[in-house]
Amino acid sequence: MDLDALLYHYFGAESLETLDDAAIQSGLERLRIDFGTERDSSRRFALWVLLHGLGEAPDPVIAFKDVRERQAAENYARAAERAERDS
Repeated sequence: MDLDALLYHYFGAESLETLDDAAIQSGLERLRIDFGTERDSSRRFALWVLLHGLGEAPDPVIAFKDVRERQAAENYARAAERAERDS
């Protein structure tokens, strides 16, 4: 999935810095709904990663029933935290 395309799809812009709070909240709501209803595991994981990057992702234990998907999300979250801490 292309990050710019996802941002444009959910928020109507490729940069969140240009949006007001109402537009961001509206985009987040659409993103949460799609995450909750998505059945394709790879697309669902990509939506979770976007939510995580925006600080809005549900905990992997809640978000993923499949053990492998949950572990992948936990590994991603730890790697993202390390990358943020080290930058």
